[in-house]
Amino acid sequence: MRIEEAASLVNELTGGAACGKPYTAPTGEQLPAAIATALPYLRERTIDADQAAYLVRTAQQLRLAFEAVSAGHLDDAADTVNALLLATGARPHLRRDPDKPLRLHFHGADDSPAVSTSASCATGLALALGGDMSGRLGVCQATRCDRVYVDTSRNAARQFCSTACQNRTKAAAFRARRSAAGS
Repeated sequence: MRIEEAASLVNELTGGAACGKPYTAPTGEQLPAAIATALPYLRERTIDADQAAYLVRTAQQLRLAFEAVSAGHLDDAADTVNALLLATGARPHLRRDPDKPLRLHFHGADDSPAVSTSASCATGLALALGGDMSGRLGVCQATRCDRVYVDTSRNAARQFCSTACQNRTKAAAFRARRSAAGS
């Protein structure tokens, strides 16, 4: 699902905080490995410095969209996603790769991997915002964490980017209650 790839791209390529610790976005020689972690299907392709920079800019824009959704500013998120759709020239079309079924793509056959990925991620967010998935996009509610997530749970109650952040938050709440009871 392209929305999950968008979240992965944001979490790998943008700085901030992760699981209670500062997170510095990778740069320079670290960037190709971070891109391969976020988007394993790109490992086979060579991502040059210009494409890496393009993906970083895309991740920054995607972060703005996730943050706007999380804050309840859907129009701002839509404006950000619309700008990404326009910049990438996203356009739906069906294509069959050799020995595979038809697949819906949102990029041209000659687009670079960076533009292809950006167009697909922007389209995924656009479909989420224009459908019933906007409430399933969020920013981690744990203190000192700003990683984004896509809630795929049945009850749409996810608030954290990971089990680690959820556990950290619950442990802190338990300690606070215990301390208050002992006072």
